[in-house]
Amino acid sequence: MKPFDYTRTARASEAVRLVAARPGATFVAGGTELLNLVRDRALAPDLVVDINQVPLSGIELRDGTLHVGAMARMREVAEHPVVRSGFPVMSEALLASASPQIRNRASIGGNLMQRTRCWYYRDAGSPCNKREPGSGCPAITGQNRWHAIHGGSRHCIAVHPSDLAVALSALQATVVVLGPRGERSIPLKDFYLLPGTTPHKETALRHGELITGVTVPGSRSARHSRYLKLRDRAAFEFAVVSVAAALTMEGSEVSDVHLAFGGIAPRPWRSAEAEAALRGRPLTDSTIASAAQALVSGAQPREHNTFKVELVRRALADILTDLGGRR
Repeated sequence: MKPFDYTRTARASEAVRLVAARPGATFVAGGTELLNLVRDRALAPDLVVDINQVPLSGIELRDGTLHVGAMARMREVAEHPVVRSGFPVMSEALLASASPQIRNRASIGGNLMQRTRCWYYRDAGSPCNKREPGSGCPAITGQNRWHAIHGGSRHCIAVHPSDLAVALSALQATVVVLGPRGERSIPLKDFYLLPGTTPHKETALRHGELITGVTVPGSRSARHSRYLKLRDRAAFEFAVVSVAAALTMEGSEVSDVHLAFGGIAPRPWRSAEAEAALRGRPLTDSTIASAAQALVSGAQPREHNTFKVELVRRALADILTDLGGRR
């Protein structure tokens, strides 16, 4: 493991200045992700700036909008009464993540910045376009059970691992960041990038920018929301397929719906086609089947992950049936 410099600060502006000044610098909060990346030799920073003393851990509802500080811990957010009552999909996604020990330590900002769990990326002895651009993507013809059926490219088919990011996508959240040029807000739909020809660029963040918080608009659909995670074991496991759904019903009809999917794409996957198949229609078995078909239209499964097409269809049907019965 390559040695690196370490420092800490209690000011967000100072942390940004320090990281922006060195191309190989990075931030650390809970450390549950960064330390693994360093040990796996997937990342080799030359400076680590500890931001645990930066006061960014607030959780509050202001004018109907939820504001969550980037340093808030996963457990704190999952168990907060405002989140549990007004944004249940967030709480469910966080509680389905990792283990109790990690949820006690990991920060919200760090969770959103997780890197893929693709074993080729994590194995320093394997080529990987994310780790070493231009070296190739062995997952395309290799072991690809965990990999993408939507949104991949010939350069990368890894999937994004964060449960929280999927839930926040369904809630149309915004990520607030501070950088050398000041503060800016990035809608979550624009925060994560598809691999295209540059799979090593995963987010819209510029070097030196620090996530300071997340804002989530409150709504009827946010209050009537759910997260379903399908995985190989009941705990401490990443999603094979997951679904976040936020739904508003007017009588028997769907008046508003927002869907996001995990485990099937390099970023939290939205399907405008699936949502359009539901909006303004009764939540019947036929309507749900049409939405599920719209979701997988255009999917490009590989040799070992064809099963994800049917699995995500069934997951969507299950969560919509459940939500429809919880009016």
